Amino acid sequence: MNTREKGAQKEEEICAYLRSKGVKIQERNFRNRQGEIDIIGYDGDYLVFFEVKYRAGKNRGSAAEAVGFAKQKKICRVADYYRVLHHCAEDTPLRFDVVAVDGEQVSWIKNAFDYIYRY
Repeated sequence: MNTREKGAQKEEEICAYLRSKGVKIQERNFRNRQGEIDIIGYDGDYLVFFEVKYRAGKNRGSAAEAVGFAKQKKICRVADYYRVLHHCAEDTPLRFDVVAVDGEQVSWIKNAFDYIYRY
């Protein structure tokens, strides 16, 4: 199994995990010119943008560490586009979560980072 196939398989497992926790998934692999958001869904009233990171081992650091400032900024830009495209109300509560998978251990980090303004 190549890296892309393994990533797709892990993402599918994470979607099942999130659904089991009550998340209503709206979209997967939402892309535009700015980048991609792995999973978009609702956790209660919150519109949540999920970044999924997988690491088989610790030789490249933990999965959560892979979501640095540049990646966060990119996710926020794509989230802005998604919100405009789907006519989300200005007062819709937002959250940016990371689902980190280290080997077989899954960590759902709610509110992993704050919205980063474009300006």
